[in-house]
Amino acid sequence: MKAMDKGVIYVATGHDYRDLALQSARSLRQVEPGLPIDLFTDAPDAVPRDLFDAVHTIENPHRRSKLDCMGQTRFERTLYLDCDTLVTAPLGDLFDLLGRFEMALAHDVRRASDLIREGLDHGTPYAFPQMNSGVVLYRRDKRVMDFLRDWARRFAEAGVVRDQVVLKDMLWQGDLAFYVLPPEFNLRRLTVLDAWEPEDAIPTILHSHRLMDHMRGSGTRITQVDELIEAERAALSEEWAGRRGGDDALTRLINPRANR
Repeated sequence: MKAMDKGVIYVATGHDYRDLALQSARSLRQVEPGLPIDLFTDAPDAVPRDLFDAVHTIENPHRRSKLDCMGQTRFERTLYLDCDTLVTAPLGDLFDLLGRFEMALAHDVRRASDLIREGLDHGTPYAFPQMNSGVVLYRRDKRVMDFLRDWARRFAEAGVVRDQVVLKDMLWQGDLAFYVLPPEFNLRRLTVLDAWEPEDAIPTILHSHRLMDHMRGSGTRITQVDELIEAERAALSEEWAGRRGGDDALTRLINPRANR
């Protein structure tokens, strides 16, 4: 298949993740109707052909098939999106970052937790947390393709659950020229929108596990942005409720209502 300049790829195995990928791709089509979108999946016949420009078959699917598929992109400049995303604004000049950097991705959330501080073989300063691998912008050149292959190999050999643990080590050790995206391009905490002023940022890619709650037996299927924001607010309130009664200065600083 002929290589193209830029496009978006999704990787989805199993009915539930394919369904989420369709939802995300439709949101992308609404704001970027001319941008090519490819899907990698284990059941290509189950996908509507009018939504994607190309559908690629995953021959040996596994829990992190995305690590195998990212390097198979046909685009010179690729934006990989996890299935639990919604695109709410045009991507604008996002792809232009790859004229200066080889890869771009955003910090993960929960950066004060051991989960996100974890590396495989290397400890790093607090200011160098894991990067979230659900939104990744990258070039298709030899250095980046080698990096992606090495990431997939190291993850398979490590036997860990989260691919970001391996990615953190590789970015810390290596010399890949990567850029940290502003949060609006991988918005993991939608509740920050309650604090943003009109000219702070343009929410562009929403990325929330609340979109998968129905797959885990908790809550109904979320299809609309307003439903997603309400679900995020409810989850935040529940988490802060678990902190009430403590006398933690940081807790009071972040959320003074937590001890009321």
